[in-house]
Amino acid sequence: MPEPLLGLELVEIQQLLGTGQPRFRARQLYHALYSQRVLNLSDASALPRELRLKLASSYVVGAPVDENHFDSSDGSRRYLLRLSDGRSVEAVLMPEENRDTVCISTQVGCPVNCRFCLTALMGLERNLTAGEIVGQVTFIANRHKLDPSSARLNVVMMGMGEPLLNLDNTLKATRLLTDKAAVGMSPRRITVSTSGIIPKMRELARAEIRPKLAISLNASTDLQRREIMPITRKYPLADLMEACREYPLRPWEKLTFEYVLLRDFNDTEADARRVARLVGRLRAKVNLIALNPGPGIPFETPAPERLLAFQSIVRRAVPCFIRKPRGRDIYAACGQLKRMTAGEEALVNL
Repeated sequence: MPEPLLGLELVEIQQLLGTGQPRFRARQLYHALYSQRVLNLSDASALPRELRLKLASSYVVGAPVDENHFDSSDGSRRYLLRLSDGRSVEAVLMPEENRDTVCISTQVGCPVNCRFCLTALMGLERNLTAGEIVGQVTFIANRHKLDPSSARLNVVMMGMGEPLLNLDNTLKATRLLTDKAAVGMSPRRITVSTSGIIPKMRELARAEIRPKLAISLNASTDLQRREIMPITRKYPLADLMEACREYPLRPWEKLTFEYVLLRDFNDTEADARRVARLVGRLRAKVNLIALNPGPGIPFETPAPERLLAFQSIVRRAVPCFIRKPRGRDIYAACGQLKRMTAGEEALVNL
């Protein structure tokens, strides 16, 4: 089976081509894969035809394929992307007036088992490669004629999976996304979200090139958090907050805390006051997310006034925002990615 080229860094391409080619050929292939975002080696026109044919005998670009896609009434689009082994993963484009956001996945499924998330019901199938992570961005950029090097495009690694449990590939993908000779994004426009894998947070902090960090908080006490996020048994809330205090923020950076509000579970004013105390001394902001419902999720969405009351308390300590749901009607919103097909959506929405 041909090997994919997408996901290789420049030094790896140099090693692949070997000493039989001038060194600039590696840069040409690297440019074709990530800047030009070619889908076939035959389109890498800067390379001589003989080299393209030789590469094509053993390698493919390895971009994901559009297996299906679903359009929301709010303009979002959810893609079901087929990978080389036949598995599929989801990515979402959320266009806005002044920016576009692409939500991408880092694993097929997820092992963390948060009880308010549809992806958790899949379990974990496998990690994505760096090429499969980058490929989601390049695919959507190609399909929608977006320029990743512009200030308009943001990437959030908040789709399927726990990125820090696939940290090596997540960091490699980040290096490719931010390399000016590759995709060319700024690290300020890439965010990775974690449920709080503390040792991996510390490893992420040591990386020379890394995305911004968001922590999925979702509760204000250990007892509460263990009920909806079993990972808390291994990494208690006090230890997580200590890791957040130790995290080395860059001068322009804030930590982001995400908090999914579940009706009559974690949405009271007392919860809000505890959240404010937890994050109040950090250089941080809080994004509030009303639960995006789905089949098999044992919680309900809180009333809008609950979100506003919660926000009014937390914002006394740190900036606090209510994240507007995008793509909820096509199961593209936060916590809804489960490879839902059009037929399944129709049955759920009856």
